[in-house]
Amino acid sequence: MKEMNKKERFTDKEWEELASVLSNEKDESSDLLKRFMAEDNNSGNEWKDLKNMNSKEEINVDNAWNKVYSRLNENNLLEGEVRARTIYMRPSIMRIAALALILLSLGSTAIYMNNAGYFSKKIAAIAGNEQKNILISLPDGSKIYLNRNSELSYRTNYGKHGRAVKLAGEAFFEIAPDVSKPFIIDAGKAKVKVVGTSFNVITNNRDSSVEVFVKTGKVEVYDNSGSQSLLLDPGYVGTIDSKTSGKNVNSDPNYISWKTGYLYYTDQKLSVVFNDLKRVYNMDIVADDPYILEYQWHSPIDNSSQQIIINLICRSFNLSYTKDGNVFHLTKK
Repeated sequence: MKEMNKKERFTDKEWEELASVLSNEKDESSDLLKRFMAEDNNSGNEWKDLKNMNSKEEINVDNAWNKVYSRLNENNLLEGEVRARTIYMRPSIMRIAALALILLSLGSTAIYMNNAGYFSKKIAAIAGNEQKNILISLPDGSKIYLNRNSELSYRTNYGKHGRAVKLAGEAFFEIAPDVSKPFIIDAGKAKVKVVGTSFNVITNNRDSSVEVFVKTGKVEVYDNSGSQSLLLDPGYVGTIDSKTSGKNVNSDPNYISWKTGYLYYTDQKLSVVFNDLKRVYNMDIVADDPYILEYQWHSPIDNSSQQIIINLICRSFNLSYTKDGNVFHLTKK
């Protein structure tokens, strides 16, 4: 039980941080690493050596698993019945099992993990508050356009064993077809899976749901538990979170205007127009008289500057404006 006491000194969060440090994703000056190395210097050094291995040698997963199972059983770490090689244990024990698997079958398992990309570094692209349409070209020819305040990340070995990215915010995807390697997006509370298509994904909705609009092709969306899924055809918008899911035909002609810069209107209330301008042009417009929001707008807006847009609105409805910071205040003349 001495070994067990050592493992219990680390929390679930600390085990995750250790994995990041030992795989060189975080600074090695971490106090947590020093603590780990002091208690088990050999394990720490062996794990760090894994990333330098390179071989196509196959591994015997069954033998590796049996070694881990025997070690856990000897230390009374198994709780409940094991079926189909699935162990029902606390998260911290699962991390111990993963670490044990690496260290007990160091040669073959390390080679497998290295080739599978577990130790490859991440590439991250971030669009700030004043940026949009940040183009990311992936090695397979796929293109991703980031909206403001959004982030996309993927591994440096993207495409070698699969095509996976992680998104926070909003982006438009144009994915190159590859039936053998589906493209998968980690969108936080849901996953998006496609083979080759174009679509828009939003992860930062106010209600925390993941939202997907399909322009071409088909898109599969499913929650992290796998209990809910949606298959979306072109023209559909689907939303999904941990509790609900649903889809409907998109009725908003300006849904992806943040990318195109073009807004189309036919007698639309200014309240709706102002919401679109916020999303597409990052413009905050406030009407000091609520009645102004009921005015009807019917002209397109096509990649114009904020100054041109606000002047056009004022001339159209005989309004004036003042600007306080980044907010335009409209008043009647």
